[in-house]
Amino acid sequence: MIIRKSSAVWEGSLKDGRGRMKVGRGAYEGPYSFASRFEQGPGTNPEELLGAAHAGCFSMALALMLSQAGTPPKRIQTEAEVGLEKVGDGFRITSVNLTTEADVPGIEEKAFQALAESAKAGCPVSRALAGTTITLRARKTG
Repeated sequence: MIIRKSSAVWEGSLKDGRGRMKVGRGAYEGPYSFASRFEQGPGTNPEELLGAAHAGCFSMALALMLSQAGTPPKRIQTEAEVGLEKVGDGFRITSVNLTTEADVPGIEEKAFQALAESAKAGCPVSRALAGTTITLRARKTG
């Protein structure tokens, strides 16, 4: 089993406090706060980091599937919009909307869409988010 580590430190109350998150072996380290999570304050938040992880995971899964189909991609760019909503007494990640654009010469549109849907369903981050609505808009270029 592969183990990956990230960490976070929070100091103070929810609204007045602040924290720092560190991803992996120092690839990213930065601030987060109530304002960066629930308003438009500077810094990042757990949902943006989850979105980056999902976009990266999906892109890699799609690259694998396209390559296995004999049409390796030149480039895949994916954006993830993560929805955080108040549900009952707390908050819940309710949706992830993936938008991808892939430069894939030599593949028919129908085959591309089928592989993109398979990558969405099969990437490990999608599987970890079971119970969350995940949508996909995929566009092929090339």
